Amino acid sequence: MANVSVAAEWQLLYNRYYRKPELYPMRWKHIDLSRNKVACAPFGGPVAVIRDDSKIVQLYAESALRKLRIFNSAGVQLSETVWKHPGGRLIGMAWTDDQTLVCIVQDGTIYRYNIHAELIEPNISMGKECFEQNVVECVFWGNGLVCITEANQLFCIADFENPNPIKLADPGIEELPLCMAVIEPQYTMSGNVEVLLGVGDASVLVVEEDGVQQIGFGVLRGPLQKMVVSRDGKWLASFTHDGRLLVTTSDLNSVIIERECESALPPEQIAWCGMDAVLLYWDDVLLMMGPDGDPVSYLYDEPIILIPECDGVRILSNASMEFLQRVPDSTVSIFKIGSTSPAALLYDALDHFDRRSAKADENLRLIRSALPEAVEACVDAAGHEFDISRQRTLLRAASYGQAFCSNFQRDRIQEICKILRALNAVRSPDIGIPLSIQQYKLLTPSVLIGRLINAHQHLLALRISEYVGMNQEVVIMHWACSKITASLAIPDATLLEILLDKLKLCKGISYAAVAAHADKNNRRKLAAMLIEHEPRSSKQVPLLLSIGEEDTALTKATESGDTDLVYLVLFHIWQKRQPLEFFGTIQARTVARDLFITYARCYKHEFLKDFFLSTGQLQEVAFLLWKESWELGKNPMASKGSPLHGPRIKLIEKAQNLFSETKEHTFESKAAEEHAKLLRMQHELEVSTKQAIFVDSSISDTIRTCIVLGNHRAAMRVKTEFKVSEKRWYWLKVFALATIRDWDALEKFSKEKRPPIGFRPFVEACIEADEKGEALKYIPKLVDPRERAESYARIGMAKEAADAASQAKDGELLGRLKLTFAQNAAASSIFDTLRDRLSFQGV
Repeated sequence: MANVSVAAEWQLLYNRYYRKPELYPMRWKHIDLSRNKVACAPFGGPVAVIRDDSKIVQLYAESALRKLRIFNSAGVQLSETVWKHPGGRLIGMAWTDDQTLVCIVQDGTIYRYNIHAELIEPNISMGKECFEQNVVECVFWGNGLVCITEANQLFCIADFENPNPIKLADPGIEELPLCMAVIEPQYTMSGNVEVLLGVGDASVLVVEEDGVQQIGFGVLRGPLQKMVVSRDGKWLASFTHDGRLLVTTSDLNSVIIERECESALPPEQIAWCGMDAVLLYWDDVLLMMGPDGDPVSYLYDEPIILIPECDGVRILSNASMEFLQRVPDSTVSIFKIGSTSPAALLYDALDHFDRRSAKADENLRLIRSALPEAVEACVDAAGHEFDISRQRTLLRAASYGQAFCSNFQRDRIQEICKILRALNAVRSPDIGIPLSIQQYKLLTPSVLIGRLINAHQHLLALRISEYVGMNQEVVIMHWACSKITASLAIPDATLLEILLDKLKLCKGISYAAVAAHADKNNRRKLAAMLIEHEPRSSKQVPLLLSIGEEDTALTKATESGDTDLVYLVLFHIWQKRQPLEFFGTIQARTVARDLFITYARCYKHEFLKDFFLSTGQLQEVAFLLWKESWELGKNPMASKGSPLHGPRIKLIEKAQNLFSETKEHTFESKAAEEHAKLLRMQHELEVSTKQAIFVDSSISDTIRTCIVLGNHRAAMRVKTEFKVSEKRWYWLKVFALATIRDWDALEKFSKEKRPPIGFRPFVEACIEADEKGEALKYIPKLVDPRERAESYARIGMAKEAADAASQAKDGELLGRLKLTFAQNAAASSIFDTLRDRLSFQGV
């Protein structure tokens, strides 16, 4: 009998059953759909109602001001606002995919509202042409809009997230089209929206951004009065001028269905019911037509609104919300009158089991081989049911069958139970989201939770997200932000306790984001208290800066050890505070101070000098000045007697003065003084010689260069000025004279007095210049016989080297010299003879 009562509610359309259960009796009062414009969101979304200003209606004890009211699908009012917008008559309104209400008025201005009837700024304009020509009709889809003006020009917004109005091609018609439909961009070859216009002849115009195409010749026998495109963009259902329903491909190349209707008058509404049937609504009758068989009629004595869904059509009337859908195959197999399918027998077996009848076992034996399919059918049918008691019975039947079925997926029933509990919760009239299981899967749980939190149903969203195993952070974050916005009268400390009590439920939640919202709502103290609980410095520090807590931000950044964060805070404070205040801030913080100094040494010398002066570090200023003088020296203009030498010398002298202020830097002071003196002298030499070869060379190089240039007086002056030692002077002059190969001068220099460095440098200078004859002048003067022997060997004089070595009586030296002359047999024999003689003498 239960099966009979369930199936009795169905209607047969050709070979498919349809049912139309009532989802809710509407809770609203004094709402007449015929007097209002209505926009219903898909997926069980909200309903927006506003008095239709294109109709003359009688006011029943209500204000003349029009109100935009938003209800859930059960007729529970969610919000309302007074409509005061200019721009002329309201042409149309609809909900976008993210549940934003879009309203377009006559002058092409688009106003947007959220579910709480709060206006979303800024408003959107369709452009100057729309403003001048006036919009007369519009068609919406998921996230877009197409409108037509009195001048028969089409304008489009393809995506409200990026609202750029586009003018489509001129259709070239003189009268408004009889009907208009849209193929969404995702279903077109071009990727752009295609607008179908039913015009006065047996064809349809396809209007795109870059052209107009005429289609339907040979298929249509007259103009179309109404048309609607299927959800997948493949099919077009239309009502013809002679009262026929025509289903064609969307390009009108072929006819799929052609059926006579009971009326030649065009229907008020036409909609697809899933992909299997088309609904046509006249004033008092709703006609459902399929591919074959007699149509199904539903009579209504009140106006209705058809709301297409992916698996059916919701029907909104003044008194109720219904859902017309094809009965799922699993439900048919169980509840069809006279069904003997395994699922029906399993359902019947449960009934016998509850009545303790032995027939329960008999039914199970009959379907033993098909038991997994029967259990799956019961689970599937339960998922498609809106009636909770019937869901429970079907799931009990599935669980009963599963007990005798070893190869059925064990968590399947648990999974469907979770989904149904979530669906039953949101189907409650107070929530009013009548999702079917197919809609739930297409919408996805994350989107459903997003819609719940936008409707401020945070507790339910939290429980569902926890139940289906989703991250709860989004829900708690949104709740916290909403709580801050709505709790202006609650003290900061009290509100902080309330927030922390919930925020701690979710590990890793971003306290910084909640604190940012508090700051945005002018709750700066609350924001500062919240940010203390943020464990991630990368999120904590920037927010502390934004709320003006620079000192705390600097402390947190240095504690984190992240130099990038420290620099972020330093630059922020640097720009915001006076220099002395900034210096005082960083002076006591070692890490921040050192990082600032490191940066400033590279890029901000002047500012760094101010810092060192303010902290009394004069020697650091001196080092910076000295470094600046070197930087000036790298300038290409700082040569050839350039005036840049003056500033360089002055910088070094300033550094010397600062070094002299402290006893610890006596050496640096003296070095700076001599550096300045040397630079000045080198500058004078470059000016006099007109050669840029002196500046930044050492004292030794300066002396050597003067001697090479023949300026012995200048060389002597440098020697005297910088107290160059005699030994160093002799070394420099010997090698300088050898460089210019002035051998006479070198010989004369060697005879001025006994050289303090001896004659070996003279020998080496001559040998390096490959002047053996000159070297012979000085080798005999070498006092050490070993040095004489080695020097003779270097110029290839074996006998003399041997004689000198024998005077030294050094056998090891003779061995080394022999190796030097290894290729000279005569020389080698001389060294061997001498070594033997030394050995014989016992040396």
